[in-house]
Amino acid sequence: MAESIVTVFLEKLTDLLSQEAFLLSRVEEQVKLLSNELEWMRLCLKDADAKRRYDPRIKLWVSQIRDVTYDAEDVIDRFMFEMNHQQQGSLKCLKFLKLRFVHKLESRIREINIKIEKIMANKSRYGVETLLAASSSNEVVPHKERRAPIVEEVNQNLLNGEMRRAVVSIVGMGGLGKTTLAKKVYNDNDVRQCFDCHAWIYVSQEYTIRELLLGVAVCVRILSEEERSKMDESELGDRLRDYLTTKKYLIVMDDMWRNEAWDRLGLYFPDSSWELFLKKIFLAGSANAVCPRELEELGKKIVANCGGLPLAIVVLGGLLSRKEKTPLSWQKVLDSLTWHLNQGPDSCLGVLALSYNDMPYYLKSCFLYCGLFPEDSEIWTDKLIRLWVAEGFIQRRGEEIAEDVAEDQLQELIDRSMIQVADRSFDGRVMSCRMHDLLRDLAISEAKDTKFFEGYESIDSTSPVSVRRLTIHQGKKTNSKHLHTSRSLRSFICFSVCFQKNILRSLHRRVKLLTVLDLEGMTINTIPEGIGELIHLKYLCLRRTRIKRLPSSIGRLTNLQTLDFRSTLIEIIPSTIWKLHHLRHLYGRGVVSSQSVIDKCRNGPLSVGHLTNLQSLCLRADSWCCGEGLGKLIELRELTIVWTEIAQTKNQGFSESVKKLTALQSLCLYPTVGEEMLTVPPLMPFSDHTYLYHLTISGRLERFPDEIEFYPPNLISLDLQCWNIEQDPMVTLEKLPNLRFLILSLCSSMVKKMVCTSGGFQQLETLKLWNLKELKELIVEEGAMPDLKDLVIDACPKMKRLSHGLLQRKNLQHLKLYDLSPELMDELSRIEGDLEKICLATSIHGWRRTAS
Repeated sequence: MAESIVTVFLEKLTDLLSQEAFLLSRVEEQVKLLSNELEWMRLCLKDADAKRRYDPRIKLWVSQIRDVTYDAEDVIDRFMFEMNHQQQGSLKCLKFLKLRFVHKLESRIREINIKIEKIMANKSRYGVETLLAASSSNEVVPHKERRAPIVEEVNQNLLNGEMRRAVVSIVGMGGLGKTTLAKKVYNDNDVRQCFDCHAWIYVSQEYTIRELLLGVAVCVRILSEEERSKMDESELGDRLRDYLTTKKYLIVMDDMWRNEAWDRLGLYFPDSSWELFLKKIFLAGSANAVCPRELEELGKKIVANCGGLPLAIVVLGGLLSRKEKTPLSWQKVLDSLTWHLNQGPDSCLGVLALSYNDMPYYLKSCFLYCGLFPEDSEIWTDKLIRLWVAEGFIQRRGEEIAEDVAEDQLQELIDRSMIQVADRSFDGRVMSCRMHDLLRDLAISEAKDTKFFEGYESIDSTSPVSVRRLTIHQGKKTNSKHLHTSRSLRSFICFSVCFQKNILRSLHRRVKLLTVLDLEGMTINTIPEGIGELIHLKYLCLRRTRIKRLPSSIGRLTNLQTLDFRSTLIEIIPSTIWKLHHLRHLYGRGVVSSQSVIDKCRNGPLSVGHLTNLQSLCLRADSWCCGEGLGKLIELRELTIVWTEIAQTKNQGFSESVKKLTALQSLCLYPTVGEEMLTVPPLMPFSDHTYLYHLTISGRLERFPDEIEFYPPNLISLDLQCWNIEQDPMVTLEKLPNLRFLILSLCSSMVKKMVCTSGGFQQLETLKLWNLKELKELIVEEGAMPDLKDLVIDACPKMKRLSHGLLQRKNLQHLKLYDLSPELMDELSRIEGDLEKICLATSIHGWRRTAS
């Protein structure tokens, strides 16, 4: 983890040197020396990070590197804060103050460089270098054997109902009664009734695998006399595996002197753990994963160390899936695994720790950050990615957008089975994820050990502690006094609604270096004007609070990347918001105020066109979305506009601007609540929007767009909630080649009949028809909608017939029918007894007369 901390700071330092070259020119020599020393430290940290948990000297050395890096970051950030703060003062003393602060910075960095020299000297002086070299060797501590359990415990192990293959070892010196104990268990009536087949074989010191396999095969009676003499080891093993695959079996191997007999024989016993392991490494999602023969023995040993725990198996499989498929590579993993397991009693955490330590530095921070979220919570990945970007965790890859790289890093964590997919969006992207309890425990333990983050509930309030990131989960009143001692705090994230109102004043007065402030759902009514002093702030979330206004000082947060104030009481947004040139995601519902004359004289005209880094924009329509400004946001991917009656008269240039936004992936146009009959501004064809996958249009259309060229060529999801449509929209929409999700709500429409012709809607998976008051008939011809999975018909009171052909779609899984006509309900009631024969859907809701 220290490697990640140093790397992130080095990238930050590089940016600062290029952006503030003039300001830092007087301390350039010391800053470059700091950068060089930290670069050398970073190269030494990869092995040390993994070993620190087991040796106090390595742990101390790594923690000193981490702390000195944090100190350097604090010094640089406080300097930038003070310089920005003084720029608000008089110009006369500005030059003098700059010199004073620069001199102070140079002195502090010099102190840090001296401290780093001592830390590097300690590496040799106190033997840390030798420890690291020794722990990196291939010598492995032998695995400790477990003592023999008593008969009742062995019986319980065998009868506990586990579906995986379990191995019980009975070990000890000769004459202790191991065989007697095993026979008592083997002959126990309860045990024998629990298994489909049984075998007892003797191994002794001289054996062959073929003889052992033959012994098992004879006991379970699967071979004829002729087959016994003709089959070789491989054929015997394959026959035995095929037979035992569907059986619950008990096999006793008596008088076994060496583990090698079990290691080789175990390859032929079916094991769900082994299959799970192979699928994760070789063919994800396939039942035919095959392990190369030269890797089988190593793979079996690795799986055996997982103790049958599926989490450990898939995590290790995820690790190996990204390594070379060679014996040398797998042997290194096995050696590391054995070393980890010999450091403590918890084998599963040892496996997980190995997989964590194997991660590249840029994944470790992302993984630990997931531990910030409450236990068993569903984590929205859009939010998670924006937080990762704000924290600086994302690896730099040329000109790629940070959010794209972050999505790849998220997928890599999923591939490694370190986090789990909870839900996916319409286009297959991960919409939410969650963390297994054991992995979260690992993340919290590692985070606490490395001072990465702290949970408010776990902090000892009686003693001051330096906290980098603070999260609040439980419903306890927060103590703002504790925050006074956390001047190095970078992130403050709340999940509890219990929140002292004066805590915000404490934050902006005492904690000057905040990068992330997430107050979603807090019961706060105001944001202090002093929020503008937090110049390092990159992420500010006020969503679902009771805040009524944003202070104009918000425009001083020049590093802000994400501003989210959805579901608040904010109606007026200060025009200073257009000063936030680094803003990437802006979510709200208010109207932007007009720029004052004084501000225009001081800063020049401000407009949305200044926010050229925007990727997500959600605001109420006003004059800002007219003219040329909107068209300059060429990085925009998500655009949601709430249309108003006032904006309806100011839509000049809107269509032309949208046409220029060819990077759009989602476009949503909604009327404001209570003005649903507003006319949607005319739109130009989307033929150039090749990345536009989701389109929502709600309101009154001047005319229905019936030209196929109007729609984006790769459109996946279409939601039309429109008024005054007089023609069958299916004639056009069924020709969209990639459409998978279609929602139609045609209010006040006079359409009485819709026809989906054969060959239409070839990709459609979900169809929702809602509020079609005049629709009487939906005809779906054979060959239309072959992949339909979900069908919802709601509030179509005049629909009289639902064709059996539609109900018999082979892929139909969910059928929901609400607010039907009496005629259609009668028809469905008559066929209720044969419904399972007629409808292939696995889930049917809503159509019965008794349905709620």
